[in-house]
Amino acid sequence: MTATVCFEDTEIAPEELDARARKLAGGLAALGLREGDVVAVLLRNDPAYVDVILACRIGGFSYCPINWHFTPSEIGYILQDCGARAVIGHADLLSAAHDVLPHGVTTLAVAGNAGGETAEYETWLVHQPDYSGPVVAPRGHMAYTSGTTGRPKGVVRAPIPLAELELYQRRSLEVMRACFGVRAGCRALVPAPLYHSAPSGFAQWTSQIADTLVIAPRFDAEQTLALIERHRIDTLYCVPTMYVRLLKLPRTVRERYDLSSLRFVGSTGAPCAPEVKKALIDWLGPIVYETYASSESGWITVIDSREALERPGSVGRPVGEARIRIVSPDGVDCPPGETGIIYVHQPAYTDFTYRNQPEARERVALDGLITLGDMGYLDEDGYLYICDRAVDMVISGGVNIYPAEIESAILGQPGVLDCAVFGVPDPEFGERLQAVVQAERDAVIDPEDIGRALRTTLAGFKIPKNIEIVDDLPRDDNGKIAKHRIRAHAVASGARRT
Repeated sequence: MTATVCFEDTEIAPEELDARARKLAGGLAALGLREGDVVAVLLRNDPAYVDVILACRIGGFSYCPINWHFTPSEIGYILQDCGARAVIGHADLLSAAHDVLPHGVTTLAVAGNAGGETAEYETWLVHQPDYSGPVVAPRGHMAYTSGTTGRPKGVVRAPIPLAELELYQRRSLEVMRACFGVRAGCRALVPAPLYHSAPSGFAQWTSQIADTLVIAPRFDAEQTLALIERHRIDTLYCVPTMYVRLLKLPRTVRERYDLSSLRFVGSTGAPCAPEVKKALIDWLGPIVYETYASSESGWITVIDSREALERPGSVGRPVGEARIRIVSPDGVDCPPGETGIIYVHQPAYTDFTYRNQPEARERVALDGLITLGDMGYLDEDGYLYICDRAVDMVISGGVNIYPAEIESAILGQPGVLDCAVFGVPDPEFGERLQAVVQAERDAVIDPEDIGRALRTTLAGFKIPKNIEIVDDLPRDDNGKIAKHRIRAHAVASGARRT
C-alpha cells in the first residue's frame, strides 16, 4: 500500500496516488518508452515527483532528476547525455530552458503551460491508459554527479533480475531502516530537494510503505518544526546544514512546537560536525543518526547517537553487508588509525556504470570495491572516520591538512551559513589555506572574529591565511559546494594580483 502524500494544503490518498502512477506509467509506455528508458525531471519539490517515482517503478523506467538551479546549458547537457525519452517539469522552469529541450521528445508541464510543443501535465494525465505492459524490475533515479572535475556523470545501475528482486528489495529496505528509520507505517518528512540522491531514495521507499509522506516545498527551519507537530512526524530526513539552521532558531521558537512524535532523525550528504550533532542530541534526544553514502555506492555506514557521542567525528560501521577497505596510494591496506583512500561495496544494490563513460567507472574500481576519492581511516573497532577527499587535502609545509575539520569549526560560528576551505599555491609552503564563507541573510561577519575563534580550537597551521565573506557559494549539480570552481577562481585571482 502506498502512502498518503501531503504537500502544503494538498493531501493525496493512497488510492489516488496508485491510480496516478498507473496512468503515468501507461502514458509513458504509450509514448514508446520501454524498460530502461529515461524520463528527465525538472521539478521543484512537488507531488508530481512521487508520480514519477512510482510510475518508473511500474514501467521499469529510470528517472533523471535535474537540479532546477542549473543554467540552460547545464540542463541541456544532461538532457542530451541521459538520452531522455520524455521530460516532466514545472512550466516556468521548462520555459526558461526552452532552447535546450530535446526536439521530438514529449514534454509535460506541471503547474502551468510552458507554451510551444509542451503539454499540460494534469490534462494529459487524465487521458492516459493504465499501464498494461510486462512485469519488469523497478528502476530508480539516475543521478548525475560530477565528483570534483569534468562534466557531470550519470550513475546507471544494472537492472535487478526478476528472480532476485525480492532479495534485493529486502536488503535495500533493511539498509533504509537502519540508516533512515524507514519502516512500514512510519510518518515521514523530507524537507530537502528531491533532485538530490538521498532525499530521492528516501522518498522512493517512504512513498511505498509509509503511512504518510510529507514533502516540504523547500527547507525552512521553523516550518520544519511546524510540519513535525502538525503531521506527528516520526521519521525525518535532513542534511547537516539544516541542523545548523534548526539549532540557530531562538530557544523560545524551538520550544513552541511539540516534537515528541520524532523517533528517528537521519542525515547524509556531508559530514556532520561533532559539536552540531551533540547539540542536536541534547535537544531532541538519542534519535539522531548519520550515514556515509554516495550515488554510486549507496549507503555504507550508520552511527547512532550513543556511538556518535562516544566516538566524535565517526560516521559509523558498515550497514548490512557493506565492506570497507582503507588503501594507501601504493595499493597496500592501511592498519587501523592510518589514513588512506576509502574503498567500499554495498551488496544491497546492483553494480553501476557511468552513462556514456565506462572508462570513468573503471578508474574508481579496486577488487570489486569503488572509491569516490574520500580519505579516512578505520579505528580498532571498525568505525569509519572521514578526513576529506583526496583532491581536497592540502599539503602545507609538508603537513597534511584536511579542510573538512576546519570547515566544521567555521560552521559553528555565529552568522555562518556555509563555507569552503581549500589550498592555493604558496611560494614558501607549497600551499596555504584559504576560506570562503557564506553569511546568513542580513548577518554581518568579521573575518578576524572567525580567525580568533578558530585559534581557540585548532592548531595555528590549520587557520586559513585569508577568509573571504560572500553572499552565495557556487554549487555543483548535486547541490554541494563547487569547491573546485571556488579554488580555480581564487588561484586565478591570485595570479592576476601577482
